[in-house]
Amino acid sequence: MKRILLACGSGFATSTAARTRLERLLNEHGYEGRYEIHQCKIAEAARLSDSFDFLVATMMAPQHLGCPYVNGIPFLLGENMGPSERQVLQLMETPSCHLGTK
Repeated sequence: MKRILLACGSGFATSTAARTRLERLLNEHGYEGRYEIHQCKIAEAARLSDSFDFLVATMMAPQHLGCPYVNGIPFLLGENMGPSERQVLQLMETPSCHLGTK
């Protein structure tokens, strides 16, 4: 089970919009039921990141992350999504790296 951290400024509004596109991408590529998404504020991302396989954020990457960062702005805007989609799909195929599976 992949654990995905999804962050925006408030932890709700823009990450919810990006979540819809992210879930669609994952489900269309056969990952339905093989991931869980936790939404948070960007200010919480660095502290929480050690427990997740990767972070998708609708803002710039915070410093000191414990997991890979994916630019989530394309998921929010619905434009130029290719590079972020490829990165997410690649991370879904890498072994889990969060603390729960080490």
